[in-house]
Amino acid sequence: MKVHFISIGGSVMHQLAIALHKKGYQVTGTDDEIFEPAASNLQEHGLLPTAIGWDPAKITPDLDAVILGMHAKSDNPELQKAIALQLNIYSFPEYIYHESQQKTRVVVGGSHGKTTTTSMIMHVLKHTAQKFDYLVGAKVEGFDQSVNITDAPVIVCEGDEYPASAIERKPKFHFLYPHIAILTGIAWDHINVFPTFEFYLEQFIIFINKIEPNGLLIYNESDPVLKELVTQHKREDIRYQPYSIPTHSISAGRTTVELEGVSGNLKVFGNHNLLNLYAAYYACKELGLSVHDFVQAIGSFSGAAKRLELLASNDQTAVYRDFAHAPSKVKATIEAVKSQFPGRKLIGVLELHTYSSLNEAFMKEYNGALEPADQAVVFYSKHALEIKRLPDLPEAAVQQGFNKSGLLIFTDAVLLKEWLLSVDYRNSNLLLMSSGNYDGIDVVSLAEEIIQKTDTNN
Repeated sequence: MKVHFISIGGSVMHQLAIALHKKGYQVTGTDDEIFEPAASNLQEHGLLPTAIGWDPAKITPDLDAVILGMHAKSDNPELQKAIALQLNIYSFPEYIYHESQQKTRVVVGGSHGKTTTTSMIMHVLKHTAQKFDYLVGAKVEGFDQSVNITDAPVIVCEGDEYPASAIERKPKFHFLYPHIAILTGIAWDHINVFPTFEFYLEQFIIFINKIEPNGLLIYNESDPVLKELVTQHKREDIRYQPYSIPTHSISAGRTTVELEGVSGNLKVFGNHNLLNLYAAYYACKELGLSVHDFVQAIGSFSGAAKRLELLASNDQTAVYRDFAHAPSKVKATIEAVKSQFPGRKLIGVLELHTYSSLNEAFMKEYNGALEPADQAVVFYSKHALEIKRLPDLPEAAVQQGFNKSGLLIFTDAVLLKEWLLSVDYRNSNLLLMSSGNYDGIDVVSLAEEIIQKTDTNN
């Protein structure tokens, strides 16, 4: 097989390129920019392009497939030549399906919790020595790559609702046709892609209709929007497995879960993670695993990268970071930390970084999202607004939208860092929430500095 990647430097594109190279395919690729760690990863496997930029000469009639990344535009010269040659052009998810037509496909969709739920399934399958392929949107402990394609009989995929490519604007999860589907919940986001809530809902209806006949839909019945959607669009040719928060207890900052009479301690915590865990259990059960094997395996799961990741701690303070940015994710993450450590003050810092979160019209969606925090902080940079070509976001609009008493707002990273280092963190936790990087702040070093300061003060 000869495969060419247009925009090979993407975070998942380069991982797929490496996976196909390991499978024995002849792989080439181009891009107009390749950053780390993609550049080093491609270099290690001899796949780094010799020159940066597009090269239509690489588009030849003998290519079996051309895989088009989201970074490439519709007028890309390589794409135009591939179209002219009538080659097989795939978006990333279309090609994943092409490679997995003979596999049992597990697809995790929903507005939140996709990465963690997918990672939990992967962790348990690996722990129980199952053979499987995967596609996940973050670094997962114990896995070298975020994409793997082999001859395994099962593939576990995170199902993203973002458009598949520059020429295929349908959501990625519409192309995966699951046998086992999970929907974790529905909360409107990505207003640049889905301008209305009704249009956003429609994408999940289509996903349900893509489930293979005799397949299984595992869905979060504690989400009223999702429960109503499933009820209204019932299919007679698939099975349904609702789930909610499983039986559990919290003692001394540690969560114990009980599934079908079997109990086990967890490293992760929070209602949202318990929901993710229950969904993952039902998927693993459908794949033939026992409840005992699942509970034993999930006890060592420590989370996906940047998902309630503990950066530093001592007996007085813990500093976490989380990828949360959409309103529902922010609220769930804050509630998780507050519930796990009810006796500690919680300082929650949210960076507005996505197109939706920097949009003044979207601010009202954040009403109450930071309420559980004892001290809430919002940061956004003028640089992020400029990159996304958005108008200025008035601080008054942020204050009104979040509707949180005592909310602090920073638009300068230097001032934010100075404030964070001035806080007394004794008997307190700090939660840093962002899909960005706080305009260049090294949060790992910051966390270590905060803990060192707390140790000194004690």
